[in-house]
This record gives sequence, C-alpha cells and structure tokens, in this order.
Amino acid sequence: MTPRLLLAATACLVCSAAHAAPVDTLRRIRDPRGGLIVIAHRGCHERAPVRGLGPTPENSAAALVQCATLGADVMETDVRRSRDGYLVIMHDDSVDRTTSGTGKVADLTLAKLKALRLRQDEGGADAALTDQAVLTLDELLTLAKDRVVLNLDVKDAIYGEVVDAVRRAGAQDRVIVKTFAGRASVPLAAITPYDQVPFVVIPLAATPDASDVPAIVDRQTDAPIKPLAIELPVLPLSALPAVMARAQARGVPVWINTLFKGFVIGMGGDPEARRQPTAVWGRLADMGARLFQTDAVEALVLYRSERVRGGK
Repeated sequence: MTPRLLLAATACLVCSAAHAAPVDTLRRIRDPRGGLIVIAHRGCHERAPVRGLGPTPENSAAALVQCATLGADVMETDVRRSRDGYLVIMHDDSVDRTTSGTGKVADLTLAKLKALRLRQDEGGADAALTDQAVLTLDELLTLAKDRVVLNLDVKDAIYGEVVDAVRRAGAQDRVIVKTFAGRASVPLAAITPYDQVPFVVIPLAATPDASDVPAIVDRQTDAPIKPLAIELPVLPLSALPAVMARAQARGVPVWINTLFKGFVIGMGGDPEARRQPTAVWGRLADMGARLFQTDAVEALVLYRSERVRGGK
C-alpha cells in the first residue's frame, strides 16, 4: 500500500462508526459478562444490505474499514511470508483465488505481490478485480489501531516473526494469535512466543466424538498464563456440553465458528443463522458460548443488539 492509500484508508477508519476500543474488546472477552463477541472471518467481505454496503475483498484494507463501520469486535486474518521475507496477509498458499495473479505466496517477492489486485469478496476467477492491494502485516496493524482487534491465523512456521512484528508495532493489547494443540502438547500460552501476546488454543481432537477435547482444555489451561479463549474444532453437538462445562470451570471463554455448515455438527452454520439467528447463535449463546466467528457479520451484529434489548 502506498503512503497515500494508507492515509486514505486510515482517514476512512477515523470517520467510521465508533465502537469499543481493542483493549476494551480484550477485557470483554475475558469477562464472563462481556456479551457476545463478533469475529469477522477474513474481515467484513460480504455485502451488508441493511447498512447499504457492498462486498469487499477478503483480508483487505476495505474489509477492515467495513468491520469498523459495522461494529465487529475482531477481524480474523491470515499471515504468510513472501519470498523475500515480508509478512503478508493472504489465506491461501497461492494468490490464484483472491488476486489478479498466479503462483505461491512463498515464491513471490513483496514487489510482485504488491503489483497484484485483490478480487471482490471471496474471489474466484469470475470475481471482479478491485483497487485493493495485498497488505503487509505491518500495514494491517497500522490500519487496525484503535478500531478492531486482529486475530492472526499464522499459516506458516513464522510465529516468532509474527509476534516480533506485533511487538514492534506496540500492538500486544490489540491482537490475538492462535494455533493448534493436541492432548500431549504443553500449555502453549505459557511458553515463548505465545506468552507475549493474547493467545487462543484450538484443540486437535483425535477421536470422531471429540471426547478428548475436555482433557486438552484442562491441559492448556493448567498454567499460570492461560489462553485468552478456546477455539473449538469441528465437533458433534453431543460433545459440546462437556467441553463448555470444562472451559467454564477453568474460567476460559469458548469461541465457536458458525462458518459454512458450522463447526458444531447438527447446530447449523451461517446460512441457517442468517435466516434464524436465535436457532443458531442464540442457542449456542444460551449454552454459554460468547465468541462467534462468522462471514455473516452484519446479521450477527444485529442479532447481538436484539439479544441485548431482550435483556440477555
């Protein structure tokens, strides 16, 4: 992003709708009475028809601006490393789906990545090209300041580099880093580099019924430094009560993805939640979940408001 474009995007953020500062969002996540937390999957890239907003490219500056406008608490995004060592924002290991170019991110220099243009929404060969460019992590950290927490999904073995970039930006109080942990994994949030930033653990279930997930929750919260939350993997609805009870006993909130068909099998995902938010988000919230990652950001923000008005 050129300095002029970066300044323009920052100006758009300043004039967007005000909502809780990132440091307050992290406090709310930790607080059992902190209400529902809206996590935008790869940013707010879908249309927001109630607000009259069109789609934006996923993982873009425009997607972050739209998150600030809609009132999302967290923007989930993806970090990879370019051929010449820059940390860049891209979900796939190639640029084919989301940009005007082709090739592996790891084979392209930052200059070549910057010459590409992002495709609208989730991309694909038929998606329109936009004026949005691939961002570096440094640029995204700058754009997000005072507006939205960034959830960094680190796609390469570059956790140390990502945490170093966060520290250089002074952004430790406005990011969340996450990774996977199995039953034998040590408590990750207590070791370097995860102890330097708010950190979320995704349990790796080794059984189809996810019966080992409560034990992983125990293991990962059995240290002086606990993860900010537990992000659930795909698991059957029958496994959810035991996982929720264990996390609540440990004082750690649960993060559930309603992406696609939904990560809680049998509960439904974003398509069902758009039509019947109470049947999906409401039911999960009544079971104790507070953190929801979704592509249907506007619908979840509206449902959260309705739930607050209803006294929940």
